[in-house]
Amino acid sequence: MKKRRLLKTAAACALVLLLACLMLGAAGVGANPETVGSDLGVPGRLGKAIAEAPLGSGTGEIDPDAPRGFLNIPGAPQVSLTGAFFWAIWVGWIFSTVGAFGGIMAGVGHMTIFGLGAYANSFKDTAPTVNNLITDSIRVSNQFLVGLSALVSSANYYRMGRLVWPLGLALGLGSVVGAVAIPWLTGGEISFREYQGWFGVFVFIVGGVLLYETTARGRAGKQAAKEAAAAFEQTVRQTSSEVDRSVKVTKWSLKRVNFTFCGVEFGFNPIWPVLGGIVIAAISSFLGVGGGFLYVPFLTSIVGLPMFIVAGTSALTVFISMVASITGYIKLAGAGVYWTLIGVELIGIFIGSVVGPRT
Repeated sequence: MKKRRLLKTAAACALVLLLACLMLGAAGVGANPETVGSDLGVPGRLGKAIAEAPLGSGTGEIDPDAPRGFLNIPGAPQVSLTGAFFWAIWVGWIFSTVGAFGGIMAGVGHMTIFGLGAYANSFKDTAPTVNNLITDSIRVSNQFLVGLSALVSSANYYRMGRLVWPLGLALGLGSVVGAVAIPWLTGGEISFREYQGWFGVFVFIVGGVLLYETTARGRAGKQAAKEAAAAFEQTVRQTSSEVDRSVKVTKWSLKRVNFTFCGVEFGFNPIWPVLGGIVIAAISSFLGVGGGFLYVPFLTSIVGLPMFIVAGTSALTVFISMVASITGYIKLAGAGVYWTLIGVELIGIFIGSVVGPRT
């Protein structure tokens, strides 16, 4: 009897040990999956992150044999260049028309319509660095589109005399600081989920501010802007070539800048736009947008300008900010750029940005 009990006890212990070994082995396979082991021809930090990503054909894995898509990554979304072209025309038109929302529209296209956001998010658990670097690429891709639109729009509005260049330069000077600081501090550190969340929060807040601006109370303190807008609309109806409807700078100093538009005088202290540019550029660089959706409320609500000269002034500021931010993302954060997609989109942006100011 004792021998049987000993045999049963030994058999039970052996079975427990066997099950424990099997469980530990299974856990070890899950914790240390096979990795790609190669950058697969993808340059920079992203290539190194791909080499360390799990190998396979499932969600959050890299399959070297899959067709190459965004950023030349096997298995990444293959963006329709035709769709990207027409979407870029829309982005260029909306930005050049109101001086804002180009980056937001570019972000909607890249994240949602082209599926890049969902793809980046698929690596949140399996390869967080890949997630973060694709997010950086989305951010800088948005800004390429807005940067060209801002350049074309600025030139068009300047020729029309509807650009307050001292104000745009003051905002732009401050924007360089914020636009460079954010890629340096956050490059490769922000997951797509974090980026998407903050993107939505800021758009929601600005939407609320702009909605408030449409109320009687929000319009109450903008008498000068109303007078200038009415005067501009009146001159547009006149056919005489002698009608002057352009911005005229009447005073320029480090303490005060004055200018007129359609006979109505405006003025500002350059220090405030510089400080505002730092804050706005930091937010917009983090979100990967141009910042026009913040510059426009700043120019209409704080400076009190009419929309006829806000779009061009915002565009000049955004262009300066985009040059700094794009350089920061590429040089400091090592963000990858999918040049095939960007090239097609820039053609569409140019078309939309030329049409916008004329509509």
